[in-house]
Amino acid sequence: MKVKHFTLCKLYTYLCVFGCLIGEVIFDRTAEAGGHVLQKLTYEEAVERAGFGLFHWLLLVVCGWANASDAVEILCVSFLLPTARCDLQLSSSDMGLLTASIFLGMMVGGYMWGYLADQKGRRRVLIVSLTVNGLFGGLASLAPWFWLFLLMRFISGIGVGGSIPVIFSYFSEFMPRLRRGAMISCLATFWMAGNILAAGLAWLVIPRTWVYLSLGTLEFKSWRLFVVLCSVPSITSALIFKLFMPESPKFLMEADREKEAIHVFRLMFKLNMKGKEKTPPEFGLRTSSTQKGDKGKTRSLGSSKERLANILKKALAPIKKIFRSPFKSRSFPLLIIFYSISFGYYGLWMWFPELFERTEDGGSPCANVSRPSAGQNETCDLVKTAAVYRDGFIIAAANLPGNIFTILVMDSTGGKALLSGSLLLSSLSVFFIYVVQTKAQSLILSCVFSGVSVIAWNALDVVGTELYPTKLR
Repeated sequence: MKVKHFTLCKLYTYLCVFGCLIGEVIFDRTAEAGGHVLQKLTYEEAVERAGFGLFHWLLLVVCGWANASDAVEILCVSFLLPTARCDLQLSSSDMGLLTASIFLGMMVGGYMWGYLADQKGRRRVLIVSLTVNGLFGGLASLAPWFWLFLLMRFISGIGVGGSIPVIFSYFSEFMPRLRRGAMISCLATFWMAGNILAAGLAWLVIPRTWVYLSLGTLEFKSWRLFVVLCSVPSITSALIFKLFMPESPKFLMEADREKEAIHVFRLMFKLNMKGKEKTPPEFGLRTSSTQKGDKGKTRSLGSSKERLANILKKALAPIKKIFRSPFKSRSFPLLIIFYSISFGYYGLWMWFPELFERTEDGGSPCANVSRPSAGQNETCDLVKTAAVYRDGFIIAAANLPGNIFTILVMDSTGGKALLSGSLLLSSLSVFFIYVVQTKAQSLILSCVFSGVSVIAWNALDVVGTELYPTKLR
């Protein structure tokens, strides 16, 4: 009897354990709400369920405007150099330092904002970084001295360093997998819109002699108004994100904020299915629970010094991860490619207006590259300056064919093939700029360089975004 009783107890125990396991599996995949059984969806499944339509096109416009605002802020300095050098008494080395300042700020801001975006959210970082970009970019217009103008541009660059990488991560995390490559290519084309906007504003505003206001010792001329106008896109973009845009659903799921993520997916579905009379489906989400332990650890730390050390340690951890397996085989080539294309693209783009001014009377743009500081009695020839900005506008518009080509062939050809081919062609066009002897030849080759190199940037945006998970992106 004892043996039989023991066997029954053992059987009962096994049944209880089995029942608990079955219940746990069922609970993990479904949830009861209003009498309905909710299916637990992964991130990719939820994005597909939300559909594709109006929401994504509105998102493209908003994120595209932010991307364009970064382009305007970066290229702002290059277009004001031919005129501002007279007021600020700049030598060629001063102008080089001024163009480098915003990139130095971007290098600092890229690490800081990238870490904060992975920890605090994409939307919040975009709002702050765009505000920093626009605010200090606008304040630079009031700087009476070169060193102060330089400082304002550096701080503005810190803001740009946050918005450029984060905007692509934010945008891609709303996209269905099959649409992601083409839509990121569309987003990258707004950089061309920023180029055209900056060149157009420079062409319309800077040559105008009637723009003048005396503010004590400061002479507020047309190029300073141009600097103010260049800050407007960043400020308006920050306001749009603050008032209208949701947080990335991928980030919300990673942060175990399931209700907020479901709300975002329902908003996407509602806009995408507008006019189709479809009701949003009921579903749950499979979220990550890894961050709860991290938050507990952070709270348990006592002194402010320990908390600061922990924050710095967490900030450096993602950087270490991208240079370890399995990501190091991707990170080192991308590092070299990013450095090389930035060196070539911005190295020319930031100097195009100045180089074209030097070719107004004929000759190679690479001749007479050294220029003494502009003296008090030197005047800027506004007729020639207007022609320089017209040429800059033409070069910016030359981006259009490259952008259209990228959108059409990205998904079929792939980012790697486009990246390799465009880098080779752009390097050849740059080489021939050195040997030309007329302004017309320089303009043609510069347009070729502009149209081909933008394909490389678009491909790099797609490849770089897809090679890393959310926490390292």
